[in-house]
Amino acid sequence: MFGCVFVLASFVSLNLASSEGPKVKFSQSAKEVYAYDFVEITISIDKPNVKNPFTDAVVKGEFKDETNTIHVDGFCDSQDGSIFRIRFMPMKPGNYIYSVKYQQGDIEKAHHGEFSAIDGKKPGLVRVDPEYPWHFIWEGTGEHYFWNGTTTYWIVGWDDDTIFKSIDRLAKLKVNRIRATLSGRVKDGQAWFENVYPTDKFTFLLNPWIPKNPQSVEKPEFDLARFNVSHWQKYERLLGYAREKGMIVSVIFYLDGARPGCYPFGKELAGGEDEQRYYRYAAARFSAFSNVMWDVTNEYQLFRDEAWTNKMGAFLKECDPYHHLTSVHGHGDFVFRTSPWADFAMYQSWDEGGSYNFMSKHRENQKKTGRIIPQVNEEYGYEDHYPKAWGGGKVAPARSADNRRRLAWDMYMAGGYQTTGERADTDTGGGWVNGRGDDSMIMLKGYGYIVDFFTSIPWWKLEPNYDFITYDKPGNYVYASRSSEGDIGVVYFPSGKEIIKIKPDVLKNGLNARWYNSRSGQWINGEPLQNDTYKTPDEDDWVLLLN
Repeated sequence: MFGCVFVLASFVSLNLASSEGPKVKFSQSAKEVYAYDFVEITISIDKPNVKNPFTDAVVKGEFKDETNTIHVDGFCDSQDGSIFRIRFMPMKPGNYIYSVKYQQGDIEKAHHGEFSAIDGKKPGLVRVDPEYPWHFIWEGTGEHYFWNGTTTYWIVGWDDDTIFKSIDRLAKLKVNRIRATLSGRVKDGQAWFENVYPTDKFTFLLNPWIPKNPQSVEKPEFDLARFNVSHWQKYERLLGYAREKGMIVSVIFYLDGARPGCYPFGKELAGGEDEQRYYRYAAARFSAFSNVMWDVTNEYQLFRDEAWTNKMGAFLKECDPYHHLTSVHGHGDFVFRTSPWADFAMYQSWDEGGSYNFMSKHRENQKKTGRIIPQVNEEYGYEDHYPKAWGGGKVAPARSADNRRRLAWDMYMAGGYQTTGERADTDTGGGWVNGRGDDSMIMLKGYGYIVDFFTSIPWWKLEPNYDFITYDKPGNYVYASRSSEGDIGVVYFPSGKEIIKIKPDVLKNGLNARWYNSRSGQWINGEPLQNDTYKTPDEDDWVLLLN
């Protein structure tokens, strides 16, 4: 396990004004907060003289209640070293005391304080459900979290107003998790063959470090020892607004690290002190936000190996005092099934190759390890995305809104979860590329009906299982799941003309049957044809619920 430690540089060149060092003032944001919000201690430095505040000064703290002590790192929040901050997130109501220490060379300033946390009924952090570990719960309320995610890679490239409006729109569509990169660069008009371009409100050039050439895509020449504070503050504003809307943000550390200019460390510095500083700084700034998940990187296998991924995943988890859910995006397999830092499995398997059978197979592979964790197809092809260069010959309507929606049903029926992506075009600014959409985009409305269906029942109790039905197959397959107690049975019909029969003595007697229109969210009574035999009301896709 790689501990999250600060490495103090030599302080010979600090040139302190006096033996007492700079004047340091501590101020506390609040005396009382809700559990799962945070108290922020601001450390103001009068006439800062530290050579590099990101490497040559350290803020550490701890806070405790009657039974627990949590150690937290602070961070520099100004380019000149005049402002540092440290944040404490209480995870339960109670009274807390804390201590903060600012260290600059052999100069040390300490501060002590207290605050209280009250129960504001905040959902808290998303955790793996210990009782049903294929699924998730909100730690604060104990309610189950139904994952309905979408990709918004470059959303932080927008101005604040567009970011907030995009989050508003997605929240209304019942999206509760977005993927947003912290670092990434791409040439104009070359974002995976989509016609999305920079504007006066949007950029593809994200600069988490200070760049010598900020407008260069491939040669920004980042100063890896100095963070670009304004970029991190903007990402925090995204996190804060998303938290208000009950939306999780998956923080992606690199987007397409194989592209020139996107991964500044190279083989020589990979996993070293400079890169660890990047992950540590992110944990120090963001971990007090309850709505964070960590994605070690996007598509690690394109530019790094498994050893690096395990190292950085473990390091990140150690740096985060609250241990937010952590995983890594890859391709068709998840080789970190037993890695302690990986809380859930993420796959990238496109189109029909990533649906029910794929998720069922990996569910079984996970079982064999003796460690059950949730399974997510994080990327399975974006709406209306048909790049000729590597699109696998797909043409419309193969990746239409309707096609993506049906695949999502398949994955949920396999006991897994999914993250989709809206189409990207110049009219809206980018869909899955950067999170902006408009009313012409209808795909996520269909996903909202999926959310409505599953959250109307205890879906976490369902297991993929066909043992309660028999059916002939004149058309496509059907997908079935049921609870172990036999009090819930669900059958999804990807297309009509399917006939099934409910077997006796598997489900409980006297269950009510209803049809759910997966295209409109409407319910109708599920009258059998005869002898517990059911046929879809029409030739489109339907769901049969018995409970």
